[in-house]
Amino acid sequence: MNMNDYQNLAFITDDNIKVDDNRFFYYIMGLTGEAGEVSDKFKKLYRDFDGKMTKEYATSIAKELGDVLWYIAVLSQKIGFNLDDVAHMNIEKLMKRKDSNTISGEGDDR
Repeated sequence: MNMNDYQNLAFITDDNIKVDDNRFFYYIMGLTGEAGEVSDKFKKLYRDFDGKMTKEYATSIAKELGDVLWYIAVLSQKIGFNLDDVAHMNIEKLMKRKDSNTISGEGDDR
């Protein structure tokens, strides 16, 4: 599945599609909440399993990453960008950082 197809399908599943496009709070809080769940999975991996990743545990993390992706897809669409464009902009930014040897710092164009 390509990113834009995913984004279109994700947008169809948005129960809050009637939310005014200028009210992003729901989506931002959902995104940060799901990202927190990814972080929590890794915390528990080290707390409960000494950091040993199993296929089953990796799958549970991937499912949480899917929830993060859903919020990114819907929020991107609500601000007028498709995921393909967002991905390209991100890679372009990171390649500039890599080329200028600032990938670990604040290498954005100023």
